[in-house]
Amino acid sequence: MTVKIVLVEHHDEPHDDLASAFLASKGFALEWRRPFAGETLEPPDPDTAGVVVLGGAPNVDQMDQFDYLLDEARWMETCLHREIPLLGLCLGGQLLAHILGAQVAPHADGVEEFGLYPVHALSNGADFVPENFHAVQFHSRGFDIPDGAQALAHGALFPNQAFRYGKRAIGIQFHPECTLPTLRRWQALTDAPWAKPGVQTRNQQDRLAAQHLAATHHWFEQFLDAFFDLPTDDSF
Repeated sequence: MTVKIVLVEHHDEPHDDLASAFLASKGFALEWRRPFAGETLEPPDPDTAGVVVLGGAPNVDQMDQFDYLLDEARWMETCLHREIPLLGLCLGGQLLAHILGAQVAPHADGVEEFGLYPVHALSNGADFVPENFHAVQFHSRGFDIPDGAQALAHGALFPNQAFRYGKRAIGIQFHPECTLPTLRRWQALTDAPWAKPGVQTRNQQDRLAAQHLAATHHWFEQFLDAFFDLPTDDSF
């Protein structure tokens, strides 16, 4: 029986992200779920090897507007209870923090991140990311580290960038899955937040992407390989 990875998405977008491309190349069957379009999140099957909850424009503090996020949160809790490997990216990481009791909120100074920003491993993060690591960011909210979770990485504008809860769940604020076509699509959005404080210019983004995107992708492939092989040590 082919094991599968469930990917939860929040928009109709091309599946050109690095997470799905790499996991498919490793032989996993991919099952896309679209709760924003009314699809029901069925309980995980026995052949579910892991879950990736991707990012999106909705925010955790807008669940009254996007009630499908409530269903996602309950479904993610089920995955946690069943100890299914769960990776949350940006909104997915914020949902994971939320269900674990942590606050998710806008920056106190109205700062947003859109571009490629430095992310640093914490001393207790077992070198979660390498030195001079830059990753794509696109968000206006950030998460606190949940009680009982281990902080893995930090940044300047939004300090909390990654955490691990137990051995089977990791929340990440940045977008390591973002490919160059994805970044170009985000840059072309009519509501891209170019005027917000903290946001990089298009030229800055292009320059940093040319310098760092390949290294970020290399790191993420190694991370995915380790995470979905169910390691029992602190290798990531």
